[in-house]
Amino acid sequence: MNFTNFGKYLLLLKAVFRKPEKSSIYLKAIFQQMNFIGVGSLGLIAIISTFIGAVMTLQIAFQLVSDFIPKTIIGSVTRDSSILELSPTITAIVLAGKIGSAISSEIGTMRVSEQIDALEIMGINSPGYLILPKLLAGITMVPVLVIFAMALSITGGYLGGTLSGAVTPAEYIQGITTDFNPYTITVALVKAFVFGFIITTVPAYEGFYVKGGALEVAQASTRAVVVACISILACDYIVTQLLL
Repeated sequence: MNFTNFGKYLLLLKAVFRKPEKSSIYLKAIFQQMNFIGVGSLGLIAIISTFIGAVMTLQIAFQLVSDFIPKTIIGSVTRDSSILELSPTITAIVLAGKIGSAISSEIGTMRVSEQIDALEIMGINSPGYLILPKLLAGITMVPVLVIFAMALSITGGYLGGTLSGAVTPAEYIQGITTDFNPYTITVALVKAFVFGFIITTVPAYEGFYVKGGALEVAQASTRAVVVACISILACDYIVTQLLL
């Protein structure tokens, strides 16, 4: 995204936050998008988080071969890695692929089929009508999905560690409950909020300014996912640097 594109992106966001014509229509659209982003992604996030937690526990156990290091450390490292980094970032990247491509192709198709032009002729603020419900649903539901992912990642770690015999249930539970810092959850939720904003607005921008036909919509959809993933990783670094 060069500076011209970034400027257009900021101007689009300015148009998105203009006062809505009729709040009740927006409210219905917000709930539809919350259902699509949140409920629709629950199963995928559950499977990914559980397996990542299990695999991470096994890898940590494999690396901790010293007799001087207590096995409870496995639970502590799994907990902190899941909360601070893996749950927010991997959830966001998975959602960027699933939701980002859907948003970009939906708005892009509306652009090339001149539905957006029709909305503007009717006097409707098309950026607000099309993007604001997605944005509000994203910044609400992505943090919820991240909390869900944290819990399942730690549970997956418990299952993976205890079933493989790498750590006993008592050692793992002692590890995840010892020296817990609640601030790590705050950092993760700030990341989730930022990622939710990126996942919805970057693909919406790519779709909104599509020119051409079906091929250009597909290219915009691919570009939206790539740009969103890079933006997520860059913001992950910035938020971590600022808050930790």
